[in-house]
Amino acid sequence: MQTKIIQIGNSKGLRLSKMILEKYDITDTVNLRLEENYIIIEPIIKPRNNWEKSFKEMRKNGHDEMLIEDIFDEETNWE
Repeated sequence: MQTKIIQIGNSKGLRLSKMILEKYDITDTVNLRLEENYIIIEPIIKPRNNWEKSFKEMRKNGHDEMLIEDIFDEETNWE
């Protein structure tokens, strides 16, 4: 894929399409790696990325039941 280098103030940059940003889950910041004759743009992977979306989907499908009871017997027998 070819893309043009564009003027951004006193600098120059690349414009990434919405499709690329969504496909690689790129939001605000990326890692740039320089290897030999290549510039590699990598998304920064966040460990809990998209959890909210997954939780909503689980709720919608009825897959959000508790696997462990909220209160254990030992907690209710306080003397």
